[in-house]
Amino acid sequence: MAITALLALKKVRGKMANQMNAVIVNLTEQNWILHRSYGTYRVRGSEDGEPYALTRVEARTAFMDMGDKRTAPVHISAAELANDLCREINSDGGEESNFGVFVAESEIPSEDELERAHEKLVAFYRRLVAGADREWERSHSYLFINDVERRAAQYLGLEKEWFYQARETVECPGCGEKIKPGVAVCRTCGAILDRTKAASLGLAPHRPSRKTAGAALP
Repeated sequence: MAITALLALKKVRGKMANQMNAVIVNLTEQNWILHRSYGTYRVRGSEDGEPYALTRVEARTAFMDMGDKRTAPVHISAAELANDLCREINSDGGEESNFGVFVAESEIPSEDELERAHEKLVAFYRRLVAGADREWERSHSYLFINDVERRAAQYLGLEKEWFYQARETVECPGCGEKIKPGVAVCRTCGAILDRTKAASLGLAPHRPSRKTAGAALP
């Protein structure tokens, strides 16, 4: 009897703990800031090397205005708060949108949870990319491609004409022209920037070694 009571108590305490804390999972690198009357919340995005990001939220107490300067406390469980934040984030892109944010059933999301969330995110991103393709075909203007569509293409690993990505450049020491890092020969002034690479591509003669050069002397 005592063992049964102890197990029941542990179960109740577990439920109470779940009500006091909840974990939001974010599959993307996008950070979200959300405001409520009882606090401001930042749902962080994943950083380099992270498959997802976790944000813990706790239960809060809000106060309802009853009029005549009277208020009534309203308890908001962690699960209710977390689900409310996820609903706002996922609905930010319009009808049937999904940004890969969900409430985990425990401290760490299961593989099934991650797989289901990933499928929803990919399906939404594919719809965005398809819409961007149609818009690009119609207008051929970067102005009509929004940041969410660009993020979708990046997440899916797609190369699109409308997905412009700023690339790192360096200055050619010969003429000052902006060029990509690692270029063997500057196409503007012809300066050899990487002799080994240029020689392997047939763009410059091999530089003779000291030993070879010495042997050629009379």
